[in-house]
Amino acid sequence: MKNSFWVIVALNLLFSACTKQAVEPDNSTKPVSSVTSSFDLIQDKIFTPSCATSGCHLATTDASFAQHGLVLAKSTAYSQLVGVAAKNPNAVINKILRVTKFQSTQSLLYHKLNWDVAHHSSIDYGVPMPLGGKPLSVGQLKFIQNWIEAGAPEKGEVADAKLLDDTTPSYALSSDFSPLNEPSAEGKEGLQLKVDKFSVAPNFERELFVRKPLNNSTPIYVSRIKLKSRPNSHHMVLYDFENKQSLPNLNEVRDLRNSDNSINVFTFLQMQNHIFLGGGTDPNSDYSFPEGTALLLPANSSIDLNPHYFNKTNEVIFGENYVNLYTVKADLVKKVVQMIDFNNTNLTIPANQKTVISKDFIFDKAVAIVSLTSHTHQWGKLFQIKIKGGARNGEVIYESTDWAHPTVINFSKVIELKAGEGLTSVVTYDNNTNRIIRFGLTSEDEMNIIFGYYYAL
Repeated sequence: MKNSFWVIVALNLLFSACTKQAVEPDNSTKPVSSVTSSFDLIQDKIFTPSCATSGCHLATTDASFAQHGLVLAKSTAYSQLVGVAAKNPNAVINKILRVTKFQSTQSLLYHKLNWDVAHHSSIDYGVPMPLGGKPLSVGQLKFIQNWIEAGAPEKGEVADAKLLDDTTPSYALSSDFSPLNEPSAEGKEGLQLKVDKFSVAPNFERELFVRKPLNNSTPIYVSRIKLKSRPNSHHMVLYDFENKQSLPNLNEVRDLRNSDNSINVFTFLQMQNHIFLGGGTDPNSDYSFPEGTALLLPANSSIDLNPHYFNKTNEVIFGENYVNLYTVKADLVKKVVQMIDFNNTNLTIPANQKTVISKDFIFDKAVAIVSLTSHTHQWGKLFQIKIKGGARNGEVIYESTDWAHPTVINFSKVIELKAGEGLTSVVTYDNNTNRIIRFGLTSEDEMNIIFGYYYAL
């Protein structure tokens, strides 16, 4: 009887165990959680509506793709971000990736989306994104940061989705912009010019000119040029004038476009009198001439300041620009630099095809080139500058694939050219539109310009 009791108990335990095993679900066949992954939330809430848009980061056919090489469409965004080398020059120098797992401060994505340059020690990583749009909210930026710090996984919920409900702007466009300190505040000689705060209408690109006096009673030698612009700046360029007898009024704002987006003819005609002095597409650049060289500006000079801003939002945004000109004593200047402004206006770029356009520019005297940069609009995919003539004929000395942030090369060893030698611009355009594109001043037109500096030998 006693043995029978233990047999019954054993049979019940066995039956119970088998029954439990039979009814428990197999973990390997559990349904996948319906919670959206953190990366998918970034894609759906940020990339798709603000970044993966036509002309920006939607596809390899976008006009700007050759410059950034980044597609943020849902099918490719993750593979093109995490662990991928960046093309931004300062990112390359500082050895940061587009997204570095566990390290937001080593991730270009985080820096590009954070409009406050102070957060990355004022290192210039180019125009903040989204270009022409609004900065991310505090919650969106924190969500992306937390995702990166958690290892930037493609799957899984690693950041609190409630952060995305925080709509507090991470950067107040109208108030967070701080002025550039004047040279004297740095203990240096020089002067500062400014384009006062101005509005940019919704869904509009505003480009204007303001001629500012230097108030210099004697000639000055400029050894360094430093710029600071508000977000959504496309470029800031400084111009002198070829004909000093035909100048626009001082401190008068001259718009390139009328409110209906048509060209202001009077401003356009004044542009034909320009000589390039400095600046470019980088909104916060700082350029120094080689030691012993400087740019000479005569007494009573004036400079035409040319800011250009994009606004792709439905609200008014603001532009504002500062320029510092640092000066040195004349006895420290061994060579006076002059401007290179080689402009090819004879452009015909057929629809739906790639076109290469070349033009030679010849010096009539021996020169030493100290710096080169370039300028095209969005269809310019490759800009090369070659030496024309002499023993180095055909040698490529400059190359840029980023129309929005063209390479600036300051040659540590100047390039010497004899009289009769020169430079050739070789520009590859990819016109993916259904219209012929020609030379023009708007972002829908094209340009082909070599900028730079040289001095006579």
